[in-house]
Amino acid sequence: MRRGIAATALVAALALAATACGGDDKGDGGTDAGGELSGTVTWWDTANDAEKASFQKIAEGFTAKHPKVTVKYVNVPYGDAQNKVKNAFSSGSDAPDVIRADVGWVADFASLGYLDEVPADMAKKVDSEFLPQAAASGKYEGKTYAVPQVIDTLGLFYNKKMLADAGVQPPKTLAELKTAAEAIKGKTGKAALYLRGDDSYWFLPLIYGEGGDLVDAKNKTVTVDNEAGVKAFKTARDLVTSGAAVTNATDGYANMQTAFKTGEAAMMINGPWAVADTYAGDQFKDKANLGIAAVPAGSAKAGAPQGGHDLGVYAGSKNRAAAHAFVEYMTSQDVQVQSAKELSLLPTRTAAYEQPDVKSSEMVQFFKPAVDKAVERAWIPENGSLFEPLKVEYTKAITGASSPEDAAKAAGIEFRKILKGWK
Repeated sequence: MRRGIAATALVAALALAATACGGDDKGDGGTDAGGELSGTVTWWDTANDAEKASFQKIAEGFTAKHPKVTVKYVNVPYGDAQNKVKNAFSSGSDAPDVIRADVGWVADFASLGYLDEVPADMAKKVDSEFLPQAAASGKYEGKTYAVPQVIDTLGLFYNKKMLADAGVQPPKTLAELKTAAEAIKGKTGKAALYLRGDDSYWFLPLIYGEGGDLVDAKNKTVTVDNEAGVKAFKTARDLVTSGAAVTNATDGYANMQTAFKTGEAAMMINGPWAVADTYAGDQFKDKANLGIAAVPAGSAKAGAPQGGHDLGVYAGSKNRAAAHAFVEYMTSQDVQVQSAKELSLLPTRTAAYEQPDVKSSEMVQFFKPAVDKAVERAWIPENGSLFEPLKVEYTKAITGASSPEDAAKAAGIEFRKILKGWK
């Protein structure tokens, strides 16, 4: 994910060229002579395996509203998506009309000129009808470049039966987690928590829990290597060495899901996107056995990151009118309610939470208050670029390949290389 300055400059130049070639004209591309939407809209979706069939079906339903528009659905694995999208947009070759972007990518794509500004009428709806924290993720320099599709955060997934058999409650703090781990191990012989060690997004609750953050965007200061940051790296390592958690430095998500679904681990930290897949596990044939609680607090507080996905239109698209209409359809209340019902995903439209199918979703009802308390990340273009060097150091620290102090220091050095001029 990391790029040198020269490569970034080249990408920016190519983006401007691609936008120019795509046409500065904001005319009626994607409409026929009578003004009806037509043509093809290619959507690159980053949904996981448990979600993609549902999203494809919903997307193709756009044609029922606009018979002359064909939706070409392409599922792009999330781990490859950011660079793949950048490469497609920078070259302008086979680029999608619409992309599903992690909330941390929008400012980056917008800063490079890749995204078409959201039409004024829809931008007003985003400001008035969507959750404020969700709306913020689609903005760059005061303009709206993406419409929020789903919002999420992390929670503590737990196996109710395993905890009950061990005589423990869902831990509210990491200190309680360590105590509960002894009881779970003694009763079941299994691990208490599977904590991902190969993805720095799972480091965020730890640094928030110590009262810290990766950066202070307002003051342009790197904070990952301050006292709270060092404590967070120490916490990660201590969870493993104490036996409270198990981890893996590779393919962590699949290993975590397998361990939790089969009962090899009693708890994991994950988000609402994992609910549908988790229900497919042997331990959760009875869905009532799945419990969700807040991520355990560190020494300072409890904290989990705001995540989610936004939909944006490629600035070089030849079919922008239809593409923007597709985005509006995919983020409509009806579609968001359907996604909440089928996949336990959280809507970004405020009014959707008053609908029966959303109110009746136990998972949505848990995660909504958690989202309201989630920590907003810095919506800066470099947001996504920080996670790769952080992942390297987080993995070193949690596996013992580096000391927490050295990991924090190294992360700070890499951050300052990316954030030129920051303290």
